[in-house]
This record gives sequence, C-alpha cells and structure tokens, in this order.
Amino acid sequence: MATGNRGKNKLPCRDHVEPDSAYLEYAEQQIRLHREHPVPAEERGVYNATPAAYWDSFYENNQDKFFKDRHWLRVEFPELFEWTDARRSAGECREGAGRPDNGGAHDARPSAESKRSVEASPAAGILAAPCHRFRIMEVGCGAGNAVFPLLADIEDPRLFVYACDFSKTAVDVVKASDAYDPDRCAAFVWDLAGTEHPPCVEPESIDIVLMIFVFSALHPSQWHQAVENAHRLLKPGGILLFRDYGRNDLTQLRFKKARLLDDNLYIRGDGTRVYFFTNEELAAIFGERFAIEQNAVDRRLLVNRKRELKMFRVWLQAKFRKPISADRS
Repeated sequence: MATGNRGKNKLPCRDHVEPDSAYLEYAEQQIRLHREHPVPAEERGVYNATPAAYWDSFYENNQDKFFKDRHWLRVEFPELFEWTDARRSAGECREGAGRPDNGGAHDARPSAESKRSVEASPAAGILAAPCHRFRIMEVGCGAGNAVFPLLADIEDPRLFVYACDFSKTAVDVVKASDAYDPDRCAAFVWDLAGTEHPPCVEPESIDIVLMIFVFSALHPSQWHQAVENAHRLLKPGGILLFRDYGRNDLTQLRFKKARLLDDNLYIRGDGTRVYFFTNEELAAIFGERFAIEQNAVDRRLLVNRKRELKMFRVWLQAKFRKPISADRS
C-alpha cells in the first residue's frame, strides 16, 4: 500500500517555500470545485468496501516498477540507522544474533565499554542488550522500496525487518525479489486498520514502526484502530516514523470532478484512496497514545518556467514515540 512520489518529476525545485496568495486562491477554487462535484453517492460504498482489491490491481499492473527506492531514509529518519553505532560491531554479535523468533535473547553480558556506548546513544531507551535483535516493521511495504534499501544499507546481523501490506499482490512482489532474504526479513499480508494482531509478530516487540505514504490510504473511520494497532506493536520507548501527504499538495489540487470521496479524501483513477492531512490532525490522531517528537511540514516549490507555473508539493513528516510508562492495554 506504499505510495508517494508517483511519477517522475525533473522540474527545478526549492525547499521550504511558503505558497503565495495566488496559489492559495487557486487551492481554494479547486477545493470548492471538488466539494461541488464529489463522487456520486451510489459509488462511494464500492471504493470503501474493498480497498485492498484496488491495490492488488495496482501491483499486478506495476509490479516493482512504479516507485523509486527510498534512499532518503538515512537523512530524514536517522533513527533507522543510528542504533548500530550504539552497539558492539556486527562481527561481535554475528554468532549470537539468533533467528527472529528467539526474542533476541542472548546469554552474553555487555562489556563496560559497550554498556557505556549504549547508555550514551539516542537508542538507549529502546535497546538494553548488546546482541538484541533490532526489529523494524514497515506497514504498507508496497513493493519493498523502503525494506530493500534498509536491508542493503544495514549489514548488522541483529536487524530483522517485518514487511506487511494489505495487498497480497504487493507482498508476493516483495517475496519474489532477489533481495528478499527470509533470514533477515518476513513479508506477510496484514491490514493496519483491522482488528487482528499480526500472528507472526509479538506485541510490544517492534523497535521502529515505519509508515511512509500509507496512513493516507485509510478512511478516517479507520484511524483510531490503526493507531491502537501501531501502539500495541511497539516496545515502550519505540518510535513510529511517519511521512504522508499534506493539505493542498499539488496532487490534491490536480484532482478533477467526481474524485472527492469525503472531506480531503479522494479516489485516484486506479480506485485507490488518498487523504491529505494537516499537522493539527496528526496531533489529534496520534497524540493520545504517543509523545510527539516531530510534526513538521516539508514544502517544495516546483517551477515550470516554460509554462510559467508554480506548483507546491506538501508532505508531512512526524515522529511519535511510545512512552516508556505507556498503558499496556
């Protein structure tokens, strides 16, 4: 279900540029047009009833050829990588890392030097043992455009990545890749907004949950359950890394008539849903269960000089940490 950065864009861009009055006026006009011409009432139930089927069709048509690999993860989410610097070298733990179902248990005790490095690192609240498995779970993994770069960039054998999507076709694409290594990764079908806990993942066993352009595919009525599921997966002290579409993003304003399913929730031409968030909404959605460490806007101005057009991309990036003393219910 992973989305974002659909299509290729080679126009000149500038970061952190606020939209001008002309663009804001254009945005208001477009949103007004969308509200005046929503998806016909008799069709809305179809899109909401079987959303996974539309994603299955998307991946059947595109396989792993649509999205670019997310090599920007190291810059935007260093938490995915910095934990390895806080621990002993990969070679020292190679024999004791164990398979993911052993709970990361290891009999060796950390040396004084190793213990000091752990305590001094940002990951100290997450990891306590020198050869503990470090578990990352990407929800909405799509074709593996985040999972495979992570596995390639992090050679530490303590890493194990769970990759799930509610599209079975997407999971099949991940498993069929030459980069898929079942000793380091497990891909499976799971609905973030469902009521069932993933059977292969223990509650409170995940260090980092990664959600990249996935929450926007949910209906607002599903947000609460999705947050509860993420909270249940994370260890106390674990972190949820989030990136998704922001309100008045170029892709929202480009929608034509009969694409608005609900307020700020749209249907693409392929039938997949997409919602456009505000920072205030994210604070309300996640703030009751998580401590908010980041809730930022990433704006980029694209300029088409030939057509004299200014186009703004708007993404929201956030980091939500599960408190150490979190309610375990």
